[in-house]
Amino acid sequence: MRFDLITIFPEFFAGPLEHGIVRRAREAGLIDVHVQDLRAFTRDRHRTVDDRPFGGGEGMVLKPEPLFEAVESLLGRGVGDAEHSVARDSRVAIVLLSAAGKLFKQETARQYAKLDRIVFICGRYEGVDERVAEHLATDEISIGDFVLSGGELPAALIVDAVTRLLPGALGNEASSQNESFTAGSTLATGAQHSLDSARDRVPPLKGRARDVADANGLLLDFPHYTRPATFRGWSVPEVLISGNHADVAKWRRTAALEKTRRNRPDLLLP
Repeated sequence: MRFDLITIFPEFFAGPLEHGIVRRAREAGLIDVHVQDLRAFTRDRHRTVDDRPFGGGEGMVLKPEPLFEAVESLLGRGVGDAEHSVARDSRVAIVLLSAAGKLFKQETARQYAKLDRIVFICGRYEGVDERVAEHLATDEISIGDFVLSGGELPAALIVDAVTRLLPGALGNEASSQNESFTAGSTLATGAQHSLDSARDRVPPLKGRARDVADANGLLLDFPHYTRPATFRGWSVPEVLISGNHADVAKWRRTAALEKTRRNRPDLLLP
């Protein structure tokens, strides 16, 4: 998998790409990351990448010319114009990071993990010329209902989210299969970790919550505890140290539902 990051602050990525799973994946050759300075594709001595918006308004807008040329340079081919369209490569995504984009979700990460290459366009200032969103990017993506100063942080987050789903990136492949927002996880289906024989003994969720959870296949991860069993008077739930795997699975499923109700009730909406 190759990631290309187009930005006016290339030095930003020196930190996020040098730690944890992303660093190990780079060292193992699972991913290849290239950071491209957008200003390298400007034509004036001031290396201008932005301009005032037509119609007036506050702030500056990233110009289309350097962005189109940067992407075309990275891809090694043109992307067409209003008169001549060019077929897209289905194995390559060109992602514009924008507060006005579609919400990035775990399912988005899973779809991106199937690709060969992702080119990220890190927006800045007041926004990006809309022709970039309409005619250059294959996806316009937001990481949440809030506004950031630029697309660098979202790009780094998405690189991490996608990388950990690539085969070989995690020490234990099951780690990405049984966690929050994972459809078909043990929480959503009632299955248990390596306990198929006990599966039928795990009571399902009841009523509307069960129907929605089964339909969406999405629950937050269950709460986790580790040693010491008692810390400052707070004890680990007794069921987790009981040794009864069926009861543990039942508790985890119920606790995951309760945590989802408390923190993300929107996931339980039909």
